[in-house]
Amino acid sequence: MNSSTREGRALPWALVTPALGWTLLFFVLPFVAMGLSSLRGSGDSSFSLANYSQFFANPAYWQAMVNSLEVTAIVTVVSVLLAYPFAWILAEQVPERWQRAALMLAVLPFWTSYVVRSYSWLLVLSQNGVINRALVGSGLLSEPLQLANTRFATVTGFVHFFVMLLTLTIFANLKQLSPSYRKAAADLGAGPARTFWHVILPLTLPGIMVGAFLTFVLCIGDYITPQILGGNNELVMPQLVMMQIGRRGDFPLASALSIILMAVVTVAYLACARWLKIERT
Repeated sequence: MNSSTREGRALPWALVTPALGWTLLFFVLPFVAMGLSSLRGSGDSSFSLANYSQFFANPAYWQAMVNSLEVTAIVTVVSVLLAYPFAWILAEQVPERWQRAALMLAVLPFWTSYVVRSYSWLLVLSQNGVINRALVGSGLLSEPLQLANTRFATVTGFVHFFVMLLTLTIFANLKQLSPSYRKAAADLGAGPARTFWHVILPLTLPGIMVGAFLTFVLCIGDYITPQILGGNNELVMPQLVMMQIGRRGDFPLASALSIILMAVVTVAYLACARWLKIERT
């Protein structure tokens, strides 16, 4: 083997080594440490599955997982239903020369701090907020509604953020569609509605699925929005994990809960990847 061949084989490894080292240092090693911690008891150093058994045996922990899945499902569905028409309008109705400016306006929420957005919604939804003042001031209500510190507030804060994320993924998918698909459907006698349902929507499902999966991952692991907007009235898994650390100092149980949450995300990823693979074949 000559030197040029050895250099050619070594070059790809030299290029990926920094990324592999970064992944090993900041993901693999912390994950292994968390996995070992989850197998330890809070008062001894022996290894056991007691922390995982505690999750399955405690109804409150199960309810936190159910709450997380329900909130995430609602946020994902609502965000998709709002984002698709928005992306369609941007891709099909807005003139080409204005699309960049429209997209820039659409992603403005990303330029604001996540904490600031959550507190802004708290001010809007509070008992003295804009909505309640308008409803009480107009005479529609005699007393303000309890909007803050509820699941509705949590979902609203999430949807405000994830609609923009889904809009970007769906918009990119719509722009990649060739106009020939619509022309072919029209030549075969399909109207606008049938063309959308049988041609456009199936072709843009991969973009919807990718955006929905990103929404699922970011939403189910988020702590800030449920903590600020939902309070502690309805615990979700990230709040439960933080309670074990902040109030009880039980790092082994917090590690076990985190790994269980990661397992749920992994199952969602495998399901999404399998669906996309089937769609391509």
